[in-house]
Amino acid sequence: MSNFIRVALPALLLSGCTFANSESMPYDSWELGFSAPDYMEVWIETADVVDVQDHVYPRAWSGIASISKPSNNSGDPRGWPKRAAIGGGKRVTGADLPKQIYVRWQSLVEPQTYLMVINIPEATRELIRRGEKVFCRFDGKWITGYRDSIDIGLAPGGIAKVWVGGSCLPPIEVTMVKAVIDPRGPYEGKSGGHHRPLSAVSKAYVEKFGVPYGSW
Repeated sequence: MSNFIRVALPALLLSGCTFANSESMPYDSWELGFSAPDYMEVWIETADVVDVQDHVYPRAWSGIASISKPSNNSGDPRGWPKRAAIGGGKRVTGADLPKQIYVRWQSLVEPQTYLMVINIPEATRELIRRGEKVFCRFDGKWITGYRDSIDIGLAPGGIAKVWVGGSCLPPIEVTMVKAVIDPRGPYEGKSGGHHRPLSAVSKAYVEKFGVPYGSW
């Protein structure tokens, strides 16, 4: 395990889950979402959040990352979308703005288990906090919009890209992270090395075209 994970992970787990007062935010909660390239299925075992008040929110999200699996192998998993959309996720309620996000996930097309810690700098929190005047097509009027969502794109090879966005504002890419392989394997070694199964649609694509490593 890398020194980065050794140092960051114990700090993440020291404190318990406590409700924050969210004084630094102009709204009640922010959203954490996950996505993956076409057919490159991902299962998030856990996504834990540490906010700026050092409160820990374990399993703020777990489950399937948002993904498209067009029929007849007509999708294209190479690269990232020009305009990222917030993937499957949920609101992180009770937390203040994030300082770190710890993610452990299974890349099912490989298969492989990865883990990483994403450090959220103050410059990124300022983007999340800052309101902007924008014309929102959803309600047809000018509003003060916020980039109150964090989307994490997960790709084979342990590649992760992070954007902040909002319903009426374009997303902004803020960082890219290279995760490390978790030597314990899936479910922290509690599944006998067995990853979750890959769907038939994604399996058919990978068997025909392979995994486009290097495109992310």
